[in-house]
Amino acid sequence: MKKKSFRGGVHPEYAKDLTSEAPIKTLIPPTEVIIPLQQHMGAPADPIVKKGDYVRMGQLIGESNQVLGAKVHASVSGEVMAVELRPHLTGRSVRSVVIRNDGQDTPAFLERNCDPIQLSRAAIRNRVAEAGIVGSGGAAFPTVIKLSPPDDISIDYLIINGSECEPYLTADDRMMVEYPEDVILGAKLLAKACDAERIIIGVEENKMQAFHSMHKHASSHGIDVVLLDAKYPQGGEKQLIKALINREVPSNGLPFQAGVIVHNVGTALAVTQACRDGMPFIRRVVTISGAGVNDPSNYWVRLGTPFKEIIATAGGFVGEPGKVLAGGPMMGLAQFDLDVPVIKGTSGITVFRREDSKPLDPMPCIKCARCVDVCPAYLLPTRIEAYSMNAMWDESVEYGAMDCIECGCCTYICPSKRFLLQWIRLAKNEIISAKRRQTE
Repeated sequence: MKKKSFRGGVHPEYAKDLTSEAPIKTLIPPTEVIIPLQQHMGAPADPIVKKGDYVRMGQLIGESNQVLGAKVHASVSGEVMAVELRPHLTGRSVRSVVIRNDGQDTPAFLERNCDPIQLSRAAIRNRVAEAGIVGSGGAAFPTVIKLSPPDDISIDYLIINGSECEPYLTADDRMMVEYPEDVILGAKLLAKACDAERIIIGVEENKMQAFHSMHKHASSHGIDVVLLDAKYPQGGEKQLIKALINREVPSNGLPFQAGVIVHNVGTALAVTQACRDGMPFIRRVVTISGAGVNDPSNYWVRLGTPFKEIIATAGGFVGEPGKVLAGGPMMGLAQFDLDVPVIKGTSGITVFRREDSKPLDPMPCIKCARCVDVCPAYLLPTRIEAYSMNAMWDESVEYGAMDCIECGCCTYICPSKRFLLQWIRLAKNEIISAKRRQTE
């Protein structure tokens, strides 16, 4: 079977065997959850509860009137202990709702529907919005926005992203193995909501059990399941679209401009749970993995659960921890506080031992062009790095800094161990900040 792929990319050590055969277990909710009101790309939600209030599991506790806003719900029932700034996995402190779990899980779900595929397009979109669903692959873009392209745009394809190309992480893999029918139902609901003509599910070749599981259940629904080359970052939206249907998203453009909408496996499952079961987005599957933890595994985790609780459930650290990442080693964010909570975009926690996480000592660029060869966005990373180091933001824009998908391939492949991605991120942040200042 010919595998689909894209130009560029790298082949890191995947280390998925640590958890790929580990069935998803349910983590017991902690005695206290910390639910940030910023769990999505866009404006943070405003709290609609206060200290001393009693909330039910699934009850709305935060909402926003902004275009890119997303609703936030209580993941447990209990008393609101505080609405205050708490550490966030981005390194900032954000306003959060702290709830003391009463252990009862008294529910406040949406209306259930035994046959959700009969819902209208508008009803599906409304359920998705009310459930606070955002992309669960990491970017956390509000899902209802993706499902509402401009009226003059026709969507030819809905792509379900089952690549999970980030090393160590296997949450999507296990969802496809254990919940194939729910993933497919979610895909059909998403397709109906955006009026997509066809559905394609892309799965990398290092997840053959998931591939066969999805293929077995999808064939009767007219859904294509396509095998992808195991290459990072195969799961990037633009790379996935190019690999599967050979279309290119315009520079600074979005997939709908190519007639495509892409959603993650976890997002599809969350849509099924919202439309069929009435469950808001209050839990997700998280992989805990790496040589620095005793029992790597996959868990259903309530949002707001501190990292330290998951690490403890996975048997604690092996020796002295060197680095704890929110996500995988390629795009994950290093954490300084294990009280940070799981949020909607937390797909995994990767733990490295001290001896495995030595700091890099960058050397001068040797002009080998390896970063250019592997860049899936067709950029010149060293040129953008140079402009960023010299605060030349206009030149950074000219050389495509805003098209960088921040995959880290350039830094990974660089023999001089230069911090290419970090400098490009700085350039992007400065460019975005300058645009904001111009509109204020």
